[in-house]
Amino acid sequence: MIKAILVDDETYIREKIKNKLNHFFDKEVVVVGEAANVTEAIDCIENNEVDLLLLDVHLKNGTSFDILSEIDHSNLNIIFITGFDEHAIKAIKIGALDYMIKPIDDDEFKEAIQKAIQNKVKDNDLKKSIEVTKEHFSKNEKNKRIILKTLENIYAVNEEDIFYCKSESNYTTFYTKKIDKIVVSKPIKLFEELLSKDVFIRCHKSYLVNKNHVIQYNKQGNLILNEEIQVPVSSRRKDYIIKEIFK
Repeated sequence: MIKAILVDDETYIREKIKNKLNHFFDKEVVVVGEAANVTEAIDCIENNEVDLLLLDVHLKNGTSFDILSEIDHSNLNIIFITGFDEHAIKAIKIGALDYMIKPIDDDEFKEAIQKAIQNKVKDNDLKKSIEVTKEHFSKNEKNKRIILKTLENIYAVNEEDIFYCKSESNYTTFYTKKIDKIVVSKPIKLFEELLSKDVFIRCHKSYLVNKNHVIQYNKQGNLILNEEIQVPVSSRRKDYIIKEIFK
């Protein structure tokens, strides 16, 4: 049985990963611990027997590389998890380490975990891969990006280029500066957890808006964004939204 530790600063994401592990690998993998930040993760890893680490790249008080620099990761399998930053993904690829992109696709998830189950880690190779990854990541960490996968394409979009997101059933449409709209077959709740909470705000059950693009709230109950885009605000959230955006 593979013993795993999950590190992600979003409880929702950790729960999704645990559910997937229970569903697909209940006889092969057991979660022995989880953590939301660098300090908790180091504690958890040092106090448990562990074979597999699933690490979010970006954490609220650092990165997964801060964790790896403090622990003995020889003989550990490592899978990075990221929803942001093409540079992080490129760094991971260069380091020849495995990764999953949020929102996590079932097939990609199963493939990554299966490889970890079958893989026998060579300590020297792992150390070299992590150093290469960390070096490239450190040089290139800039704007936060989110990876959006449609039926036909994969997009790496800067958060700052997103005007707003609109939900329709289990689909979310991203309206952006550089591409008119990107339709993703995932519910808006996933992206509410994924996007930066200090930048995006849920102004309506069907809308997430980038606060940095809002220039006005009008008497019709809409937020006016750059380029004359209007996004509705639910009446029950009006006071909270105005306070958060125009404070």
